[in-house]
Amino acid sequence: MKTKYLILLLILFSIVHSFAQEIVYRPLNPSFLGGNPFNASWLLSNAEAQNKFKEETDGFEEKSELDQFTESLNRQLLNELSRDLFQQEFGETGLTVGTYTFGSLVVEITPTTGGLSIDIFDTETGEQTQIIIPN
Repeated sequence: MKTKYLILLLILFSIVHSFAQEIVYRPLNPSFLGGNPFNASWLLSNAEAQNKFKEETDGFEEKSELDQFTESLNRQLLNELSRDLFQQEFGETGLTVGTYTFGSLVVEITPTTGGLSIDIFDTETGEQTQIIIPN
């Protein structure tokens, strides 16, 4: 009976030992030492698929002549409009000290030691700009 158990244990041990193998960690990322370089395109495509942010163009793309003309015309019209508003508000004397409101913009003109300070505040967005005209 002991021999049967001994033989059974020996067979069981040899079967278990024959299926065992060494476990080796291999990183997926090709940047790590030992990483598979063929995984780079797969990792990049997964990262791009999960990216919720889109790259904004910086205005360096080629625009058609019609788009360029439209932008130029808009700039000239806005420039002329701002010049007319400036003339209506300040007249021929130019900038005078005070607070002025143009729609959602609040313009505050104050004299400082460095010159004339113009603070522009947008009440809708909360953005603020300061322009100093030196003496």
